[in-house]
Amino acid sequence: MEIRAFIVHLDRAVERQPQVDKLMTTLPVPAEIIEAVDGNELTKAEIDLFYRRHLHQPHYPFQMSVGEIACFLSHRKAWAEIVKQDLDAGFVIEDDVDLEPSFATAFAAASACLAPGAFIRFPFRTGKEHGDSLLINGETSVIQPRRVGLGMVAQLISRDAAIRLLQATAHFDRPVDTLVQMGWVTQLSPLAVLPGGVSEISSQLGGSTIKGRKTLTEKLAKEVLRPLYRARIAMRSTRFI
Repeated sequence: MEIRAFIVHLDRAVERQPQVDKLMTTLPVPAEIIEAVDGNELTKAEIDLFYRRHLHQPHYPFQMSVGEIACFLSHRKAWAEIVKQDLDAGFVIEDDVDLEPSFATAFAAASACLAPGAFIRFPFRTGKEHGDSLLINGETSVIQPRRVGLGMVAQLISRDAAIRLLQATAHFDRPVDTLVQMGWVTQLSPLAVLPGGVSEISSQLGGSTIKGRKTLTEKLAKEVLRPLYRARIAMRSTRFI
């Protein structure tokens, strides 16, 4: 089985280069860098090619930031590379991720569950996802989450899943991790390996390259609208499963 890792890295994030170098040498499969799309260089015309607000139900209540759009396009570049190289699967990992001692077991368990259409998440938050176990290996399990968690720090993606994702996201209206929650759009049923064996260390590497400053009004709106949106997603997810 041919699996290759793709590290999503923004060229100007030079403070993250040592972590990229570390991942290149410690990942269990051959790795290469996917040059992330730079939101600072995106034009309105390029954004308009992909971004369509209120495209899917339930509607995403917020306008995407340029950084979120650039992040989505960066993941699409990685998915396209999986297809282009005709791999069995690609392991897509962001450049602010570190590998924990449990990662080797997590990666082996996820690889054992690879099948056509497989999309397997490596969550960095614990206790957020619950579901039936498909594989158990000691303290590690691969589950079918009743509700897919957030975050796109690391995923093992089969070639068939990459094709479906590219087809489903020719246009998009929300951040990439929230769209992956919507199996009725992607026609995928993501799995999760627990524990994921990864940690998100952006705070140690200069902070997020996506999040921008928000006004007080924007912060208050998110506090009100976010839980309502998540409740709608949870309800739809239950019906989809």
